[in-house]
Amino acid sequence: MARTAIIGSGFIGRAWAISFARAGHDVALWDREPEAAPAARGYIAGVLGDLAGNDLLNGADPATVLARITPVADLGDALAGVAHVQENTPENLDIKRAVFAELDALAPPEAVLASSTSAILPSAFTEALPGRARCLVVHPINPPYLIPAAEVVPAPWTDPAVVERTRAFLVAAGHAPLVMQRELDGFIMNRMQGALLEEAFRLVDEGYATAEDVDIGIREGLALRWSFMGPFETIDLNAPGGVRDYVIRYQSIYSNLFPQMQHRADWAGPVLDRVEADRRARLPEADLGGRQVWRDRRLMALAAHKRRTDKEFGK
Repeated sequence: MARTAIIGSGFIGRAWAISFARAGHDVALWDREPEAAPAARGYIAGVLGDLAGNDLLNGADPATVLARITPVADLGDALAGVAHVQENTPENLDIKRAVFAELDALAPPEAVLASSTSAILPSAFTEALPGRARCLVVHPINPPYLIPAAEVVPAPWTDPAVVERTRAFLVAAGHAPLVMQRELDGFIMNRMQGALLEEAFRLVDEGYATAEDVDIGIREGLALRWSFMGPFETIDLNAPGGVRDYVIRYQSIYSNLFPQMQHRADWAGPVLDRVEADRRARLPEADLGGRQVWRDRRLMALAAHKRRTDKEFGK
């Protein structure tokens, strides 16, 4: 197993630490704030029991997984001998540039340098680096120890061998990598999510539905299929002759809808008052933290269910 380094120990960093340690890797956990990495390890200790209860630690016990995660105070020590570095600092271009300059200078020359950024193109903060060929983005959906998908996004100069090595590393750790052929604003997942959110806000803004109506449509409708199939497989199975038959039958419906979708609702405009009022009526702000714990436990149960049914029915 490899030695890995987590740079930045907030929500995403500590989640990656669980994922890598569960896969058997030694994890050096570093943060510029001295107390942050030990606090993150404490948080992780509180999560591992629930993961074990759902059989999501690959057969290991919580103490064994936790023992693989070590807070390290010095950045150079954290990077010593690592094969993979996962950076999780704030979504700020200047910070990314500065951090990656440090990582490129201190990490072993063969180590992959990956950023968890959800919005910044890898070319924007790696161009000037001597080791830019080993740099790329690995963007997860949080928390990555429960949601396997992760986007692998190369810069124009990323070595294809680094992309393949990263893909293989993620697969071995139980992830489902989406390997992009080239970088693009929003990558894949945020562009797909953004398209859905644009229509969700538009439906509420124009008075066709409440926020809860939209949530019901996803929660009790589309998401049930999407939890184990993507959109292309969905339509491939929704017509007798497969995807081509679906397009012949139904493309006209969507081509008619498309012009109606060109108006953009201002998310921060009056519609936000309605959406927020709907959400706060259903979930007071003081209860957000508890509901986030509920969400993660539901995700654990869903992950455990999917693992069982993958074995029973196949993927």
